[in-house]
Amino acid sequence: MQYDFETPINRSKMASAKWEKMKECNPSVSEDIFPFSVADADLPLAPEIKEGLKDYIDQTVLGYTIVSPDYLRAVKEWNKTKHHFELDTDWILTTPGVVPALHLAVRAYTEPGDSVVIMTPIYPPFYNAVTSQDRHLLEVPLLKEGTHYSIDFEQLEKTVSDPKVTLLLFCSPHNPVGRVWTKEELTRVAEICIANGVKIVSDEIHYDLVMPGHEHTVFAAINDTVAEHVVVCTSASKTFNIAGLQTAAVIIPNEYMRERFFTEMDRIGYHGANMIGLKATELAYTKGSDWLDGFKDLIAHNAEVLQQFVTKNLPKATAFPLEGTYLQWIDLRPYTDPEALEDTLTHKGNLFFNEGYHFGESGKGYERINLACPTALLVKALDRLAEVFNR
Repeated sequence: MQYDFETPINRSKMASAKWEKMKECNPSVSEDIFPFSVADADLPLAPEIKEGLKDYIDQTVLGYTIVSPDYLRAVKEWNKTKHHFELDTDWILTTPGVVPALHLAVRAYTEPGDSVVIMTPIYPPFYNAVTSQDRHLLEVPLLKEGTHYSIDFEQLEKTVSDPKVTLLLFCSPHNPVGRVWTKEELTRVAEICIANGVKIVSDEIHYDLVMPGHEHTVFAAINDTVAEHVVVCTSASKTFNIAGLQTAAVIIPNEYMRERFFTEMDRIGYHGANMIGLKATELAYTKGSDWLDGFKDLIAHNAEVLQQFVTKNLPKATAFPLEGTYLQWIDLRPYTDPEALEDTLTHKGNLFFNEGYHFGESGKGYERINLACPTALLVKALDRLAEVFNR
């Protein structure tokens, strides 16, 4: 089947979070301007999901729903086939998204006054999952050498040696820097945490979106010992652009940790599931593989287009190599005062990215650019970016 990755979807009248945020930033923005911020795609839905949901709606009742065996089998088989991760369906809990899962995990595996570690710069909800619940936030900044980010294992080991540290919130692949961690890197993180009694919650929502030449390792798939200390949070939402259906699979091999997590779900009264989200995930995982191949080709192409454009037209900027996700991390500090960057882009360039400072102090002067869009739209935005700084 031929898939359409060239037709842009204008969502200005669809109550899209990304588009509404753009209007807040610049109420006078033209309706033909597309945002490149929030991590969803302005692309047509995979036809296998679209048509499958139509058929499903025609024959179902939208009543209270439990997690279906078909959904569980689809999650199991997808992880086995795509990620070489053998899991038991009993390990799977379902939440309304990965972000709620992070909050639930902090409540399940820490106590008020405990410390939780994150590796910065990082996706903004990681901060709030900790600070909103009377836990102490500790940052282990990633090391940046040229165009490569790596984990500061020495600092991580020093930080988690504090007995008050009980949890690491980990991002794999990493948002926003685009790293796909190697199995060796993950193993070292696990060894350090396990030796210090620290549990790991791994956000792997982008694990299907890995670029050629790189391979994702599910944290719990390293070995049985590591699996007993890890919670893996996944979803089809980024992979197939169905985030609005708010369905995530939280995979917890350790029975005691699974019970703790379920207890926190029970405390907030979450006992059901979004039946359309379950069905869409099942359809995606059983019928969407070919569409995903095309989507990944688009992202890889857009990343190459951006790199070539920056090299030619913005040579003082640094566009970090994209190993995973569809989120391009770029350093624009050589072109402007970081304090003026957001205003310059928003009002002079009609450019709406994610501001780097949202990801932490080390993100000031950086931008995160969403590449999940038709290439022609990206090129237009890049032209405006170059014009802003090369006037």
